[in-house]
Amino acid sequence: MPKITYITFNGEQHTVDVPVGLTVMEGARDNNIPGIEADCGGACACSTCHVYIDENWVDKLLPIDDIEKDMLDFAYDPDEKTSRLTCQIQVTEDLEGLVVRMPEKQI
Repeated sequence: MPKITYITFNGEQHTVDVPVGLTVMEGARDNNIPGIEADCGGACACSTCHVYIDENWVDKLLPIDDIEKDMLDFAYDPDEKTSRLTCQIQVTEDLEGLVVRMPEKQI
């Protein structure tokens, strides 16, 4: 099971095991990680699971699709290079050590 580190806006780190096949959002939800609200439940219909991907990981993820890109327009302070919606990142063994950082707030 890959370990993923979620870092809250205030710098608190939560490193948890997330089963392969879940999304990064589901890993946060299932482990009660603060800062990821996931209001739509993972349907890519909101932006409340927005994170900034650690720069070392940006190019290791599958490319962002048009639907996710459109939804990021509604996120708080999105970054063109590092912003992603965690509901759209499926956990694989290759994500061992992934680090994501939460924005100041979710909208």
